[in-house]
Amino acid sequence: MTHSPIHLLRHGIAGTLLFVTPFSLSALDHKGITSETPSPDNFTLIANSIPTGICVASDDAKGVGIAVNNLADDFGRVCGNKAQVSGNPDGKSKIIVGTINNPLILELVKAGKLDASQLKGKTEKYVMTTISNPFPGMDEALVIAGSDRRGTIYGVYELSEQLGVSPWYDWADVPVRHRSDLSIARGTYTAGEPAVRYRGIFLNDEAPCLTSWVKNTYGTGYGDHRFYSRVFELLLRLRGNFLWPAMWGWAFYADDPDNARTADEMGIIIGTSHHEPMARNHQEWARHRKDYGAWNYSTNRTVLDRFFAEGIRRMKGSEDVVTIGMRGDGDEAMSAEADVKLLESVIANQRKIIKKETGRSASETPQVWALYKEVLDYYDAGMRVPDDVTLLLCDDNWGNVRRLPNDEERKHPGGWGMYYHVDYVGAPRNSKLLNCTPIQNMWEQMTLTYDYGVDRLWILNVGDLKPMEYPITLFLDMAWNPHRHSAADILDHPRDFFAQQFGESQAAEAARIFNLLCKYNGRGTPEMLDRNTYSLEDGEWQRVTDDYARLEAEALRQYLTLPEDSRDAYMQLILFPLQLMGNLYEMYYSQAMNHRLHSLGLPEANEWADRTERCFARDAELMHTYNKVMSNGKWDGMMTQKHIGYTSWNDSFERDTLPEIRRIPISISDLSDKSDLSDSSEKPENPEKPENSKNSGSSSIRPLSGYQFSPSNGCVIIEAPHIYSTTEPEKGNGRWTLLPDVGRTLGALAVMPYTAPLDGASLSYSLSLPADVDSVKVHVIVKSTLAFSRLEGHRYKVGFDGGESITVNFNSDLNEAPENIYDIFYPTVARRVVEKTVTLPVSPAVRNANSAEANTDCPLLLTLSPLDPGIVFEKIVIDFGGYRPSYLFGQESPCHRNQSY
Repeated sequence: MTHSPIHLLRHGIAGTLLFVTPFSLSALDHKGITSETPSPDNFTLIANSIPTGICVASDDAKGVGIAVNNLADDFGRVCGNKAQVSGNPDGKSKIIVGTINNPLILELVKAGKLDASQLKGKTEKYVMTTISNPFPGMDEALVIAGSDRRGTIYGVYELSEQLGVSPWYDWADVPVRHRSDLSIARGTYTAGEPAVRYRGIFLNDEAPCLTSWVKNTYGTGYGDHRFYSRVFELLLRLRGNFLWPAMWGWAFYADDPDNARTADEMGIIIGTSHHEPMARNHQEWARHRKDYGAWNYSTNRTVLDRFFAEGIRRMKGSEDVVTIGMRGDGDEAMSAEADVKLLESVIANQRKIIKKETGRSASETPQVWALYKEVLDYYDAGMRVPDDVTLLLCDDNWGNVRRLPNDEERKHPGGWGMYYHVDYVGAPRNSKLLNCTPIQNMWEQMTLTYDYGVDRLWILNVGDLKPMEYPITLFLDMAWNPHRHSAADILDHPRDFFAQQFGESQAAEAARIFNLLCKYNGRGTPEMLDRNTYSLEDGEWQRVTDDYARLEAEALRQYLTLPEDSRDAYMQLILFPLQLMGNLYEMYYSQAMNHRLHSLGLPEANEWADRTERCFARDAELMHTYNKVMSNGKWDGMMTQKHIGYTSWNDSFERDTLPEIRRIPISISDLSDKSDLSDSSEKPENPEKPENSKNSGSSSIRPLSGYQFSPSNGCVIIEAPHIYSTTEPEKGNGRWTLLPDVGRTLGALAVMPYTAPLDGASLSYSLSLPADVDSVKVHVIVKSTLAFSRLEGHRYKVGFDGGESITVNFNSDLNEAPENIYDIFYPTVARRVVEKTVTLPVSPAVRNANSAEANTDCPLLLTLSPLDPGIVFEKIVIDFGGYRPSYLFGQESPCHRNQSY
C-alpha cells in the first residue's frame, strides 16, 4: 500500500476534516469528503439509491456488529434501501469493517495493503481508507479498521455522519436528507486518539421527567436495556465511552440484568456515581435498608463488606470503573464521627474485596475516588489512596471548577478526573429545567481543567439527558480534543453543530441565536428568577425581557424557513427553550410592574396582573406542546419539571404556582379615563441601541485598544473588553484573551492559558472625572472562578496610575465552610459573578500622574492586574455618588476610541 496522506476527521462535523501527512502534526481544515455527484475519482457509497454492501467478520466484537447493523440502517435512512451485511468479502460488500486482530484485517495487513502501525498500540483509534484489489474478486474496498473495538465502532459511526446521519437523529429527531448517489473521496481518514481516557455522562435527578418519559415509552418504572441501548448508541456516535446510570429511583444493575450485559456488548464502560461505591447502586441499599441496617461503616462493616463484595462479583470481567470510598446515605455528608482513619480503612478493605472477588491485584481493576464536597476535606487533611486510583475532582455544581492538581499532584500515576454539572439539585435552587450553561463558560472551564493535567476521566451531569443536547456534544467533543477550538473561534463549534442538524445555509443564524440564548440563560436559571431579580427603575427588566422577545422573533423567522421535517428538531434544540425562558422573563417582569403600580394605587396594575396570568398559562401550553404535540408526542413526559413556585432550594412544592398578583378595584367611570398602559415610564431616559440586534452579537466585539470614557449620572461604567491599553505578561506564552459573551452583558478578558505566568500583565481603562471628585468606589466584576490554584484565594490589584494599588482577594470565601456556604458561596456561584468594591482616592498626585497624556480629555488611567490564574474580568463601575446597583451593573457610560492610539 502506498503512503497516502492521512486525513484527521474532525469529530461531529460531517464533511469536515483535518489533513496531515503521516509524519506531521500540522493541520489544515478541508471540506467535503463526500459528494452527491458521481465521480470516477471517488469511492461509490450509493448509486441510484442502492448502497454498497458491508462486510464484517462474525467473530469480531459484538459491539462492532451492532454498529455495522446501525450503519446498514443509516444507509436506509439516506437512500431508502438498507445496506446488506455479510460475513465474507465479495464483489457486492465493498465496505470492510474490523478490529486490528480481525482475520480479515490481519489478511490485509499481511498482504501489505493496510499499514498496521497506524493502529497498533493505539487507543480507540480508527483508520478509514480505500484499498485497491483487497481480496480476490474485489476491485476496491473502503476499509474501516480499529485499534480496538471502540476504535472500530467510532469509525463506523464516522461513516454514518459522512452519509448525513446526525448522532442526534433519534434523541433530537434530526431528519436525514435523501441522497440517491453518494461517494467519498479516496484517501485515508482518522480522528486520532482521544485526549481523555474515560468520557461520558451521568443521568441524574431523573424524576419526574426521564422517569415519566420512560414509563410512557416503555411501560417500565425503571430504565431497562431497551432504553439504555439508545443512550449507549448516542454516546458511541458522539465518541463517548462511559456512563454513570440514573440512580434516584433506579438501580441499573438490579432493575434489569440485561442492562450491564448490553453495555458491555455495545462497548460502553459503566461506573457508579460519586456516592455509590463498589459497583452498587444506591437503590439496592435503600430498598432493603430495613434488612441491611445503617449505612455506617464503623457500626455495620460486616453487612457493608458483603454488599460491596456482591457488587464486584457481579461486574467481574467487564471494563467497568469501580468507585471506592464512601459518603453518607443517599449522597449525604459523612457522619460526624467519620474521620480520615475510618475512610482509609474503608478503602483498604474495599481493595481487599476487589482483589478477592476478581482474583487479580486490585490495581488491575480501574478505580476512582471522588473528591466531592466534604470528601475533598479528607484529601486536604492528608488522606491519600493507592497510586493506581484516579482522583476525581468536581465543579461547584454550577460550572466552576473547585480544585485542580498542582505540579506535584499531577504526577499521581492514577491520573485525575473531573465531574462537571449542567444539571443540579441543591442550594440555592435546583437547576433542572433548561440548559443555562453559556457555551464559553464550559469551554473556558474545561480548557482550564485539561491544561492542569486532568485527562483520565471526564463525566458530565446531564440530568434527564434532554434538553442538554448541545452541552453534551460540546463536552464530549472537548474530551476528545480539548484544544480544537480557541476563544477566538469557539463559536465555530455551535455553527458546525447546527450545520449538521439543519444544513449549511441555516447554520450561522442558528448558532448566533443559540449562542445568545445560552448567554441570556446564563444570567440566571429559571428556578432562580423572581420579580426582584432585575431593576425596574433603570429599565433593566424591560431590557432583558426585550432581549428574549427580539431573539424569539428571529428564531420564529428561521423556524418558518425550515423544511417541515426539521421543525421538531429546531423546536427541541432552540425554539422551545427560548420561548419557555422568554415567557418566564415576561411573566416575572409583568409581576414586578403589577406590584409597583399597585403600590402607587394605579389601576394599570390590573393590566399587568392580566399579563402575568397570560404568561403563566402560556408556560403550561408550551410544556404541553413539548410533551404531547411536538414529534407526535414522542417525548411525552420529558418536560414535566416544576419551575414556578420555588421558595427554598428544592422543588418539593406540589405544582407550578401563579406568582402573587395584586389588583385594584375599579369602577366603570375609571375605565373611561384609562391612561396609556404602556411601561414607557420605566424606560431609560436615553435608551441606547439594544445590545444584541439582528446583526450584532459576539461578532461585534473586538479586542480594540484606545477606549476612553466619560462620566454619566455620577458614575463611569465600563465593559471589560473596552480597554485603553494592555500589558502582556513578561514571560511565558500567556496573552490577554477576549472571551465573547462571557458575563451578563458584553464579554470578558483573561490571561490564557491559565498555566502561564502572570508577571506584568495588566489592563488599563481611561476615563475622566469631575474636578471636585476626590475619591471613588470601584466595583470590579469578575467571573465566579473558585480558588482552584491558590487555596487562600485568588487576587488582583486595582488602582489609578500615580496612586497606590489595592490587592483584592475575591474568592477566599467561595467555599463550603459552614460560615460561607449558604450566605456567600451558593448565592454567588449560582449567579456566576463576583463583585468586589474598593475605595480609591483621586488625589492631586493621581491627576498629575495622568495629565501628561497628550491629546486626550480622559486623563485618568485605572489599572487592573491579575496576581493568580483564572481571573476573568467582566465589568468595572467607578462610582462617585450616582451608581444604583443593578443585576447587569448598569449600562456602559459614553465612550469613544482614540483612533490615533
